[in-house]
Amino acid sequence: MAKVLIPTPLRQYAGKRDTVELPGGRVGEVLTALTAQYPDLKKQIYNDEGRLRSFVNVYVNDDDIRYLSKEATPVGDGDTVSIVPSIAGGRR
Repeated sequence: MAKVLIPTPLRQYAGKRDTVELPGGRVGEVLTALTAQYPDLKKQIYNDEGRLRSFVNVYVNDDDIRYLSKEATPVGDGDTVSIVPSIAGGRR
């Protein structure tokens, strides 16, 4: 089982949970299990075409899946999957 870290802005869609343990051998499987358990999260992390939104970054342990095998990135027991929404800001 992988531990999924849910960021503060998305916790309202995940029963106010900050972590969830889910099965899956790949990131995509873990995220599918997550959105099956918390359907309101799906529209927050996936676009209408079913792809991860561009402002949502996902890490396995400390590795960004964009530089690995994306959603096909393997996940093992004890791995941590972090969902990190990008935050824009700065000076005007």
